[in-house]
Amino acid sequence: MAPTCLLCWVCGLLCVWSVVMGHPCSLDRQGWANCSGKSLQHAPSSLPRNITSLDLSFNSLIMPHHRTLLKHFPSLHSLNLSSNAKLTLSPAAFSNLGALCLLDLSSCSITYIHVDTFKGLGNLHTLLLRNNSLQELDVPFLLPLKALFHLDLQHNALVSVDTWSLQLMETVPRVHLEGNPWVCNCSVHPLQQWLRRRRVVQVTCVSPPGLRGQEITALDSQDLGCQIKQRFARELSTTQLMTVTENNTTALPAGKGGRSWPYLVGFLVTAIAISILIALAAKCKLVHKSFASYRHRPLPEISSIGGRPMEDSSSWDRGSCGSHSITDAADLQTEDDDGFIEDNYIQPSEQLPTKEELELHRSI
Repeated sequence: MAPTCLLCWVCGLLCVWSVVMGHPCSLDRQGWANCSGKSLQHAPSSLPRNITSLDLSFNSLIMPHHRTLLKHFPSLHSLNLSSNAKLTLSPAAFSNLGALCLLDLSSCSITYIHVDTFKGLGNLHTLLLRNNSLQELDVPFLLPLKALFHLDLQHNALVSVDTWSLQLMETVPRVHLEGNPWVCNCSVHPLQQWLRRRRVVQVTCVSPPGLRGQEITALDSQDLGCQIKQRFARELSTTQLMTVTENNTTALPAGKGGRSWPYLVGFLVTAIAISILIALAAKCKLVHKSFASYRHRPLPEISSIGGRPMEDSSSWDRGSCGSHSITDAADLQTEDDDGFIEDNYIQPSEQLPTKEELELHRSI
């Protein structure tokens, strides 16, 4: 009996509080405040701060500029703002509601959601956005919602969704996309694969008329026009290539002949490069040979008689022709610097004596 009496006492206290403060909302013993359909433009600040659920649906709420909508209810777990046609979502509008788990924004004529609209709602579990006018998803608004489990986007104006948005929604276990006017062409293929992985049904096409009412997951690539589009793109590129060729020179022959010119150019470039390399290699060999020839040491000079070495250059200085001898020796060294014996290097006057001359010399 004591707990029951305590709850009755709390309920009576809340009723007295509502009468004294004059707010039009009704309160129950579980901390739920019902302010639905009261033509409110602002959330009543006279409600108890410890309420956990607040229903402000079917009003005319106006979001204050650069301010939070509800700054007096830090313990709020559930907030219903549905059917407020004048409601516009500003950045960080719910940043002070860190304990919020459920947020209902259905039927609020929302056309755009800022990326920071739900900043601070790290514990949000359910986000209801059905029956709005969203034409595209700036899905990064989901990034602050780390605990999001249920996202309802039914009956908006979505016609397509990009791949990145689908990747971000992969982290949300339950996503509802039914009732949107999806355009079923080749661009809907990523959405089709995403729906098949999650085994989602009842997401149907609205256009083109031939596919109206058909489920996106049941269509194939030919139904979506992907094969026709790819074939048309190939034909268009071939036509453009022929047109450019005709404007520049002449049209390339069809088939493999029109594709042979890159190989011909490659062959010519390769041949020229090889020729240049061979020429450089030969030139380097000649230079090396010429440089090596200058490093040869000249042959020692041998006397014409008896094979004895000629007098060294020091004896050349002791004669009247010393200067001429030095000059002749320098010229001789310059001529024979390569170390090879040229033809007629041994003059006839310097040849070895004959046998008759030797015998005559002995007799003397």
